[in-house]
Amino acid sequence: MNHTTDEKLQKILARAGYGSRRAIETMISQGKVKVNGRTAQLGDRATEKDQIQVNDQAVKATRLAKQPTQVILYNKPEGRLCTRSDEKGRDTIFTQLPRIFNGRWISIGRLDLNTSGLLILTNNGELANRLAHPSFEVEREYLVRVFGEVPDSVINQLKAGIVLDDGPAKFEQISRFKSDDESMNNWFRVTIKEGRNREVRRMWESQGVQVSRLQRVRYGQFQLPRNLRKGKTEALTWKQVNQLLKSVDLPEEPRPDLRQNTAPDKKKFVKNSRSAQRALMGKKRTIHDLSKL
Repeated sequence: MNHTTDEKLQKILARAGYGSRRAIETMISQGKVKVNGRTAQLGDRATEKDQIQVNDQAVKATRLAKQPTQVILYNKPEGRLCTRSDEKGRDTIFTQLPRIFNGRWISIGRLDLNTSGLLILTNNGELANRLAHPSFEVEREYLVRVFGEVPDSVINQLKAGIVLDDGPAKFEQISRFKSDDESMNNWFRVTIKEGRNREVRRMWESQGVQVSRLQRVRYGQFQLPRNLRKGKTEALTWKQVNQLLKSVDLPEEPRPDLRQNTAPDKKKFVKNSRSAQRALMGKKRTIHDLSKL
């Protein structure tokens, strides 16, 4: 095998949209990946010309070829799961996403069933892995509605740091957003640099505070666009994708040939990408109508 052109197997499959590199390493460890008929091992390398199988299904050569990175912003409604399928038959976000050519959408982090708001998805497994990895400290910003009054001592404790079952946690920023005297609800804006399972909710609950509504309004440099309705998506432009790649130390990509059919829903993508430009950091938005959250 020519080691000037081969790559780590998990990198190739991540690029093909089979998941993050960490998830693919797990698949390799479980014996679910084969290269040229042989069960792959961690550390194996391959090229696009090798015959690769995942779960005994051949991976098409066209899928192994490097595709232009695509990124979409999705406004997740409450009540939808971030998994590809659910044994209970519940709705998942993947039923609402646009089709993609030679790959599949990978969710960058997750939102739990009862959390709404901004979710970023891409066909680039390495990009997804880096944006979600704690070492890059990508900020996530949420609007939180809690029941009852919250004393300053609790706010100070959440900023200073607490210890959850799976380790220490803290809010980088926390501020009162709005109070609703009639319903005894209070709104807060919080920022965190990691995305463990239900972490924001668990932090509040550790202080005896009940969360009644949770919405993510920012992930890294991207805000939730005000005109992006729940259950809908917007595509990022080529320049925005490169800005995102650069932010996590990945090489920028050349402008894709517009004559190539790299996305079946390209017309819709181009139209949506114009409004997605307004989601860049530096154009922060204020949510005026909290009754619609």
